[in-house]
Amino acid sequence: MRVADRSTVLRVLAPLAMMGAIFYFSAQPFEGPELAWWEVGLRKLGHVAGYAVLTALWAWALAPFAERPLAIAAAISFIYAGSDEYHQTFVDGRSGSAVDVAIDSVGIALAVFALNRLRRAPALTET
Repeated sequence: MRVADRSTVLRVLAPLAMMGAIFYFSAQPFEGPELAWWEVGLRKLGHVAGYAVLTALWAWALAPFAERPLAIAAAISFIYAGSDEYHQTFVDGRSGSAVDVAIDSVGIALAVFALNRLRRAPALTET
């Protein structure tokens, strides 16, 4: 396999692996007592971080092939967030939530903002 082919495979597998990880964690049934406020907060930060990473990975994967990879990456991530919440409606002790999609969207927006800033930043030069 050529180096270019391996790079393409990695670009495709990386966001798919992240989607698989998100699916795995959202498929875990919830059993137990109510969570403390800080545990809920940490989980929501996990949503933000996970979807920021997913968006960045899709942007990276699509960069060589698409004219607007970041916009497509954001759309894929948003659709996946909605489908993941729907998936959770089938998991014992879990439910789907539009609020969680909104929280996931914060992560998507942060990735779009950060990647746009990085793209527009002047290149660092050696002195």
